[in-house]
Amino acid sequence: MNLLDILQNKVLIAVLTGWLLAQFLKIPTEYLRSRKWLWAMFFAAGGMPSSHTALMVAGTLTIGLSYGFDNPIFGIAVGVTMIIAHDAAGVRRQAGKHAERINLLFDELLRGHMWSENELKEVIGHTPLEVIGGIILGLLVAVVQWMVWR
Repeated sequence: MNLLDILQNKVLIAVLTGWLLAQFLKIPTEYLRSRKWLWAMFFAAGGMPSSHTALMVAGTLTIGLSYGFDNPIFGIAVGVTMIIAHDAAGVRRQAGKHAERINLLFDELLRGHMWSENELKEVIGHTPLEVIGGIILGLLVAVVQWMVWR
């Protein structure tokens, strides 16, 4: 297997494109939200759109378009995509809310004292709108790729 073979893998190209575009789009969408250019958002978990969801939806739809929607691999991909989208908006979002409240508690308890520990990461999950943004981006990536690369 060589690099050319890897570059012919439509599913791999779709998932990498979906992830890369989602991570890039977090920068301008964060600017629209906060009016600050936060270039580190490219490497952030959380934010608009959900890169996990965009990656999985792009890959899943590409499997269906390239190998058939009756292919068992498409069925598995749909299931994994559903789990990841649910997790992005559910479990990870709740963990972020817990981190936010714990950080607030530390601030209240230790007011006036230096706290040397790193705060818990608060933005580790997505709102439902961010997950929908990831779904839409993933669908667009797969359809555009399919139209260009038949």
